[in-house]
Parts: sequence; C-alpha cells; structure tokens
Amino acid sequence: MQIPQLIIFDCDGVLVDSEVISCRAHAEMLTRHGYPITADRVLQRFLGVSDREARLTIEAELGCSLPDDFEAQMKQAALQRYADELGAIPHIGEALAAIDLPKCVASSGTPEKIRHGLTCAGLYDVLAPNIFSATQVTRGKPAPDLFLFAAEQMNIRPAQCLVIEDSVAGVTGGRAAGMTVLGFHGGSHCGAGHAELLRDAGAAVTFGDMRQLPDLIERIGPDQA
Repeated sequence: MQIPQLIIFDCDGVLVDSEVISCRAHAEMLTRHGYPITADRVLQRFLGVSDREARLTIEAELGCSLPDDFEAQMKQAALQRYADELGAIPHIGEALAAIDLPKCVASSGTPEKIRHGLTCAGLYDVLAPNIFSATQVTRGKPAPDLFLFAAEQMNIRPAQCLVIEDSVAGVTGGRAAGMTVLGFHGGSHCGAGHAELLRDAGAAVTFGDMRQLPDLIERIGPDQA
C-alpha cells in the first residue's frame, strides 16, 4: 500500500476492552428470550458482526422474531456493565498520541454504545467527532460498507487507509474495502490461535501490544498490502 493517510480503528476489542462484557450481556439477553447461548459462543459466532446482522441470523435459526425492543434491552444491559467493568485497551492512549496521522473509528456498535464505551475509557474526546457506526450504512461488517463510508467521510481513498481490527468479520470487511488491515489480538477476549484466525482472514500483520502499533504503521509498505 501507499504510505497510510488514515488509520481506521474498530472500537470494541481495539480501543476499549469491552468484548467479554458485551458477550456476557448478549448471551444473557438471548437466553432470556429463548435462544440459549453462552458468552463464549456469542464471541465465537458474532465477534465484530453488527447487531442487525446478528439479529437476522438468530431470528432465522429461531424461526420467529425477537421482541421489537430487543436491541434496546441488550444495549441497556451492556451499558450497565460498562460503568463498572469497562476499561481502555492497555497502552492505547499512548499509541494514539504517538500516531501523527488522521484517525477515525468504524464500529459495529450503535452511536450511543460507541460514545459510552469511549467515554468510560477516557478516549471519546481524543477521537471525536470522527466516529462512524454500522447504523449509518446498509450492511455491517463483514461487508465493506462501513469502511468505505468512513474513508469517504474522511476524504481519503480506500487504498490509503490502514484498518486496525480484532475480529475476522472486521478484517474481512477491511480487505473487501481494498484496505490494508492490521490484526490486534491483545484484548481480554482473544485466546490462543486468535492471531492465526486474523491472518487467515487477510490481516497483513498481527500484534498483541498497542505499544507496537506506531512502529508497525511506520513500517507498513507495498509488500504488506
């Protein structure tokens, strides 16, 4: 790729260490509504997938619709947990400060969830107003729509964008958008083999410590596109 002109960050699992919290809330709500599932299974099946896409899959398997306010119930359950449990990904603050390039967020979460998570982690003012949600596009990850939308809003060509993602769905979407993707596997939800999953999905490089990111961005080159 060319020298990056824009760094696009996923939110959950990249900026805020929220995936385990979100999966617990999601599993509790689904089980309550007749779809028994564990937090680990939610993580395996729906990591990085938008709430809308996950709901369509679940309803197809259930053979019926979830309540109209299901997303609101799930969001409320997650936000209640955030206040007590959420923190920033270790060293992300210093990494952001060291990256002297335009930055934005492209997340599968709703705008309220993204804002709440970044605020709890002390990162909202660092990244606002360049924060984009899957609710703003037709298709969420793993489709490329959100990444292309973010690039368009930031007035940067896709080929000049570098995506930081922690999920297979996110890596897939970034690559489909014609962007280079770095796979992060340092969140509390990432187990053994997660880096390999990200590489198999198309991540050019994988890393597990945000202190590595500024140097990785400087070194990214045509051989990694």
